[in-house]
Amino acid sequence: MSAGYGGGAPEGDGAAELALRDLVLGATVRIHRAGSGYAHDEPVSFLGSGFFVAPNWVLTCAHVVHAGEGGEVTVVYRNSPYDEPRPVPGRVAAMLPEQTGRPVPGSWPAPDLALVRLREPVGHTCVYVSERPNPHFGGTRVFYAGWTAPRGRLQILDGSLTVQGTISAWSPEEQVRLGQNDLPSGVSGGPVVDPVRGEVVGVLKSRADHGGGGTSIGVERLRTLRLPADGEDVYQSVFHAHDRYHRDRQQSADSPDPTWADIQGELGARPGRTLTPQQRGELLGLLADLPPPVSTRGLLDVLRALPDFRVPSLVPAPRGWRDGLGLLYEHARQDGALKLVLDYAMGVLAAERPPAPSALAAERALWEWVRHTATGLDSGYRHALAQRRTELLGRAQAAHGQAAFSGGGRDTAVLGPGRPPLTAQPEPSVLLVVLRRGWEPDHCDWSVSVGGGPDQEPARLYEGERAPLDGLAGHVAAPLAEAFRQCDEPGRPATLYAALPHLHLSLPVDDWRLTPDGLPLGAERPVLVRCSDRDQLPEETPAREAYEDPDAERRDRWRRLRPRPAHAEVLDCDDGVRRPVPDTAVLRGLGPQTVPVLCRPGDPRSADGPAALGRVLRAGFGVVLWRRRPDGVCGEFHRGVKTAVDDGEGALSLPGVLHALREQVYAGLTESYWAHGTTLLYDDPHRPLPGTGDLLEAP
Repeated sequence: MSAGYGGGAPEGDGAAELALRDLVLGATVRIHRAGSGYAHDEPVSFLGSGFFVAPNWVLTCAHVVHAGEGGEVTVVYRNSPYDEPRPVPGRVAAMLPEQTGRPVPGSWPAPDLALVRLREPVGHTCVYVSERPNPHFGGTRVFYAGWTAPRGRLQILDGSLTVQGTISAWSPEEQVRLGQNDLPSGVSGGPVVDPVRGEVVGVLKSRADHGGGGTSIGVERLRTLRLPADGEDVYQSVFHAHDRYHRDRQQSADSPDPTWADIQGELGARPGRTLTPQQRGELLGLLADLPPPVSTRGLLDVLRALPDFRVPSLVPAPRGWRDGLGLLYEHARQDGALKLVLDYAMGVLAAERPPAPSALAAERALWEWVRHTATGLDSGYRHALAQRRTELLGRAQAAHGQAAFSGGGRDTAVLGPGRPPLTAQPEPSVLLVVLRRGWEPDHCDWSVSVGGGPDQEPARLYEGERAPLDGLAGHVAAPLAEAFRQCDEPGRPATLYAALPHLHLSLPVDDWRLTPDGLPLGAERPVLVRCSDRDQLPEETPAREAYEDPDAERRDRWRRLRPRPAHAEVLDCDDGVRRPVPDTAVLRGLGPQTVPVLCRPGDPRSADGPAALGRVLRAGFGVVLWRRRPDGVCGEFHRGVKTAVDDGEGALSLPGVLHALREQVYAGLTESYWAHGTTLLYDDPHRPLPGTGDLLEAP
């Protein structure tokens, strides 16, 4: 593995190995000291190597990041040799072991692992991490990658090493001994890859003082991360994101580049001797859509209940659903391997979890995978699976009925990092109205008002003319600051409604800062969008109008949506494949609880363009969600927005939900990064916009 970096798999012998190498190098990063005083293209700030283990998560060695300052580091990455290196700030989220002092150089104890959370979302590739229970290797050699700085020049390198045994076997400090190659300074923290199965199995820890080689730590040691008393479980967050990423990459049709599952298939990998890499990736993604096991003991109980399967004694024990699946690989009988996997999936379905709509949808998807995968098995076994599914549905229905009877159908008291507290729309509010100047399309008129409510116009404080759209934030900063000063209460910031022209509804108002050192407005307060020129929405082919009065249609849909649990409906994307937004007549037929979601309204490859959002507004919808940055794999956005909407308390809660998500994005909580750049149109037809001709109608 010594040629190529980028592009697809070349033809001829070793094509799969070369393509695997490209995937590994594309995910390998270098880690530098943080701070504006350091140049990130110079070796003076270079600390070591790492690699993207999940979206916006880097795995490296603890001794690499411990040399940083206050847990802050800078991660420098590029996805191909043709990209310019890009620095992004990161913070250490977890280390093993947890250190309070500074060890003697070169003596950092095993496991010597650290997870770095990026402070802002970026687009990048990720490695595939093995779910096997121990650092198993498919052969006697491994592939590694990392960064080094020979003669003062930073460069990436890779090579192969032989597996020569272990150190401290059966202990928390177990390491794999590697040899027959030199490991230069700086490669610590880089990935160790099993080239036979095409998966990352370890992290380079140290290099030998004399001779070639060094040691690596198995990735399974991350299972020993401390369990949180409450809040985020970093281990589950990282590997759920990892498995969803690879499932979504495999399903996406936007890129012709080979995926890890593609290359694993070319290598002849057969997880558990029964699944294809694509089947394994889909199954792991489905398991990652479910809440994690309530405990390690609960996971072990699922494994112990499997027929004709003896759970081996392992250290560390499995912690997530993926770990349980990996445990089956080495201990299944050849003739019963597939049934064992399916029985395990049914055991996961039977596990205890809150009956949230997103979890129920994930259970249905997992059952469909089981049913489809079992097609080639005997009818008696398939009948038994169906009976078990029927029993589970009966238990779930009884539990749901009991929860509804006791008034506890929805649990909003304890929410994970992707489920912020649900709050009603805060009041009072500030209104920013922006009107496009038709004869100067790159300029606008604006006004800032306060107060207002149903059937009551807000009081105007400021107004301006001929402001450039690209500099609007600077023009309105002081007026908005004064309006907020008049409206904010302790612990209750006023909502900002930004009424924007339909061609500029994606103006990033929530990213504006009123002062250079201030918070983004979206992290400071709820920021919602309205349409200031509905009368100028693009015309469509005439169709039968459901209402003679468009305002009556808006009011009717608003009235029917608010008291019900909402349902997110992605209109322009089908599992990563672009599709046109339905015409207005079809949109009018969507149910009253529907919240339209647009995944790709700003995608230049979309045939709809700005007309897509206008079509949704013309159909009378007053609550719409979309993302301004349609880049990368969109599976996380789909999952996140459906969880936020479907598991919530209806449209009334969405302003508070999105505000909490934006706070979490600003705080660097990676589970919420899918919400970066998400816009919520929340256009109450009973709240008139001053000077726009909105009618004053009773609700």
